[in-house]
Amino acid sequence: MLDYCIIGSGISGSTIASYLKKNNLIKVFDKARGVGGRSSFKRYKGKIGFDHGLQYLSPRSKEFKSFANKLIKKKILKHWKGNHEFLNQSVKRNKIHIKLIGTKGNNDISKFLLKNINCNFQSELSEIKRQRDCWYLRFKDNKHIYSKNLILSIPFPQAKKISSKFVKTKLFKNKVIMNSSLTVLLMTNKTAIKASSFFTNDKVLGWVSKENSKKRFKCSKDLWVLQSTFEYGKKHTDNYKNKKKFYTNILINKFKKLTKIKIKKVYFTHIHGWKYSSNSNALNIQSYWDKKIGLGLCGDWFGGPRLENGWLSATDLYNKIKRYKNFEK
Repeated sequence: MLDYCIIGSGISGSTIASYLKKNNLIKVFDKARGVGGRSSFKRYKGKIGFDHGLQYLSPRSKEFKSFANKLIKKKILKHWKGNHEFLNQSVKRNKIHIKLIGTKGNNDISKFLLKNINCNFQSELSEIKRQRDCWYLRFKDNKHIYSKNLILSIPFPQAKKISSKFVKTKLFKNKVIMNSSLTVLLMTNKTAIKASSFFTNDKVLGWVSKENSKKRFKCSKDLWVLQSTFEYGKKHTDNYKNKKKFYTNILINKFKKLTKIKIKKVYFTHIHGWKYSSNSNALNIQSYWDKKIGLGLCGDWFGGPRLENGWLSATDLYNKIKRYKNFEK
C-alpha cells in the first residue's frame, strides 16, 4: 500500500511529490504521455522542439524567487534574453520584466522535481473510493491501487467531478473559470524576423514565440509557437479536432498578417487544444487538506493563474500535511 498517491505531474503535483518522497512510499500518475502538465515540451527531433504550453516564468513571491534562483544555479532554468515585442503600440515594454525558461524545455522543472520518483503515464483515473482507512483508485486501463493518502493535482473541473462527495467544505461551490486556448507549432524557412516573442492586440492570436531564440538548439529552420487568445479558444477548443487544418491556417494567417513575416515554405505544423490552459476567479486559499481522510488538493486554481501559484499551492499543502504528520523537511 502506498503512503501517498499523487494524481498529476504538473508543477503542483511534481512539487508535492518532491516534498513527500523523503519519508514516504509514493507514486505519481498522469493521463498524459509525459511529465509537465501545461509546461510540456513537444520534441520534434533530437534537442529540437517547442514549448507548446507554458510561455515562461516571471517569479514574484519571495519564496518562488528563491526556488527559481536555486534552479538557475543548477542550470535547470535560464534567462530568456532577446527582443520581446508588443504589437500593441500603446503598451510600453517592461525592460526589467524577467523571463525564465527551462534549459532544455519548460518541463525541466517537473523533471527535476520528479527525479527518482515512480511516475506512471497514460494512466487516467476513473474512480476513487474510500475504504476503511485507505483510498481505492481505479484507472481506465483497469489498473487499481490502494493508498493511505490521496493528493489531487488536476484542473478544478476534474477535481470537482471526482472528489466533490468527499470534500465537506464549500470549496467546489466557488466558480473557478478555466480558460481554453489553441496552440499551433510551426516550422518554416529562415526568416528576417529578429524578435524573440510577440504580444499582440488581436482577438484571435494572442502570443507568438520564436523557439530558436531560446538558444537550446541549432536549426537551419525557424520554429514558432502560436497561441490563441482565451476568447478565441473558448469558442473553438472543443471542436478543433474535426477541423485541425482549418484552425491551423487561421492562426498562421493571423501570424503572417500581424508580423508581416514572409514564409516561403512550411515544413511542419501541429495543433493542440488546451481545454484548461489557465484560470480566472481563482480561490482565495492556497490548498485543501482533510487530515481525517487523508485527502489533499493543490493547483494553480487555488491562487492562479501562474505556474508560480501551482508551486505555492503545493508548498502550502505540504506545510499543512507536515504540521499534521509532524514530518521533518
